[in-house]
Amino acid sequence: MMKELSFIILASGLVLSACSNDNEKEKQESKDQQQEEHMAHKSESKAPNGIKTTDDGKFKKGDEVTITAGHMPGMKNAEATVKGAYKTYAYVVSYTPTNGDEKVNNHKWVVNEEVANAPESGLKKGDTVKLEADHMPGMKGAKAKIDDVKNTTVYMVDYESTENDEVVKNHKWMTSDELKSR
Repeated sequence: MMKELSFIILASGLVLSACSNDNEKEKQESKDQQQEEHMAHKSESKAPNGIKTTDDGKFKKGDEVTITAGHMPGMKNAEATVKGAYKTYAYVVSYTPTNGDEKVNNHKWVVNEEVANAPESGLKKGDTVKLEADHMPGMKGAKAKIDDVKNTTVYMVDYESTENDEVVKNHKWMTSDELKSR
């Protein structure tokens, strides 16, 4: 009888443990799916109003480059073409998406022209702003904190994903140190 009781207790524990692991697995899969959906790139056809093109950057429109940064899955080491070069303030931001997704920390990059009421002289680290950028689902209209600021040249690029060969058009934004010549 004692052996049977021990077996029942052990079996119950295993079943409960399996249920708990399944729930944790489901939660993680749901979280991974939300993050993947957040990372879904939204191609836009043009640069924001008011941003100034430049020929003074390291790369020029039409240059063939390799992406050295991994802002999104399939981006790092992807071959790309520079679609435009722009002189502006570029921001690293943390924000809570308007669509209910989890908070996004240290998103690179949003430019000065994609921030509501941004002064031409740029913003400072720690400022709180409203985003007009629409790079990712839930970004437009979100309240954000400026985590870092660079007065720099940014690049819009087309690239072919290293994960699925999908062509991503007009990815915004890359900086000079995130690209290398091919």
